[in-house]
Amino acid sequence: MKLSTKGRYGVKAMFDLAQNYGSGPIPLNSIAQRNSISEHYLEQLIAVLRKAGLVKSVRGAQGGYILSKSPEAITIGDIIRVLEGPIAPVDCVSEEEPEPCNNAEFCVTRSIWARVRDSVADVLDSITLADMLEEEKKRRDESYMYYI
Repeated sequence: MKLSTKGRYGVKAMFDLAQNYGSGPIPLNSIAQRNSISEHYLEQLIAVLRKAGLVKSVRGAQGGYILSKSPEAITIGDIIRVLEGPIAPVDCVSEEEPEPCNNAEFCVTRSIWARVRDSVADVLDSITLADMLEEEKKRRDESYMYYI
């Protein structure tokens, strides 16, 4: 299973909004610039995230985008499902509407794909934007050199 740029860039943009959570709306062009994402492409991603209720837009001169919920309440799984669709390595074990298969009850590999789906979903659903913020803070703290 490989994520497209939609999923990867969407997570980056949402993380950027999480980093600025509580400090007002963030203009799309600044998110795009900080994350080296095309502003036009980011507009498309943000529109999908807004429609799904993960971000809110604020109009006006000081407008931009904000998370619709706290970083603790948004998982990476939420973002990936909105942008990439159901998490499944093959269509017959899709989370939403599994593709009908005539061999489903006899298929040995189907259970493997279901386990892969469940494992990936468990990981993505266990990580919130707040967890990413905490991880970034740890990395930043560890990167400082202390001299005595």
